[in-house]
Amino acid sequence: MGEKVGIPADVAAGIELVILDVDGVMTDGGVYLGASSSGETYEFKRFEITDGLGVQLLQRAGIEVAIVTGRRSEVVAMRARELGIDELHQDPQAEKLSIVQAILDRKGLDWSAVAFLSDDLADVPVLRRVGLPAAVANAVQEVIALARWRTERSGGRGAVREFAEALLSARGQWNTAVDEYLQERGG
Repeated sequence: MGEKVGIPADVAAGIELVILDVDGVMTDGGVYLGASSSGETYEFKRFEITDGLGVQLLQRAGIEVAIVTGRRSEVVAMRARELGIDELHQDPQAEKLSIVQAILDRKGLDWSAVAFLSDDLADVPVLRRVGLPAAVANAVQEVIALARWRTERSGGRGAVREFAEALLSARGQWNTAVDEYLQERGG
């Protein structure tokens, strides 16, 4: 296998919004459900901590990050708050195309200014329109076929961080972002 091809610099330079799916991208796709003896239900998802720093580095570089998912979950809302992501859209019908179009209309953005990191069929209508369609390593074949770039890591295992690094590197911002992050921590 040859060397991995990076994100084209001209495409990366135009990205103003990165949209993330959740299950299978920000998580490994597993959902842990439970209930107490009184009937109170609980839901847990595992998020990769390094992905959170990737999101923060994108935001610090002036790229907005949004979450658009086809499942409603308070756990996802909690993670979005923790990461400072204001654009959180959870639609049980997984009608992501209309959600993303509304975001673009509100922000005055064109589809070419959007990157979408995804894994499954509900993402295909959006992937067909964005400027940078990207897939996690464990994405379904239909998503992989549309992706201009693919992570080596699986969803929930650092794929978001890998994508953030690739995008910022293509923009020439990765080293500066890391240096600033480290300087703030005394290093």
